[in-house]
Amino acid sequence: MIDRLSTSLEDLHSAELQKDAQAAGCTRISECTDRQIVKVTGTLRTVTLRPRAGVPALEAELFDGTAPLDVVWLGRRSIVGIEPGRRLIASGRISMSHGRRVLFNPKYELRPLGQE
Repeated sequence: MIDRLSTSLEDLHSAELQKDAQAAGCTRISECTDRQIVKVTGTLRTVTLRPRAGVPALEAELFDGTAPLDVVWLGRRSIVGIEPGRRLIASGRISMSHGRRVLFNPKYELRPLGQE
């Protein structure tokens, strides 16, 4: 109990996300390597519209308590339900871009709002 009181809110949230990923049978983002096919889960921290090579691209940062992952939907300006604070499960092939893990056009499943 004393450990829980002395732990920061961010650390508690990270621990909760890691437990959720393990319960869902997902790979930790920190363990993902280049070109690996993965299934990950976490919370969307940011969602932005950022064109790539003249094509609209919706980018989101997914965080699972271990590391961030950039999730990019090419050719999309918005997707209903993709918003900061939303939890989701995403699967696809990881690639590395400028030292960051990226998942392009993943299959995804929005987590029910009731579980948050």
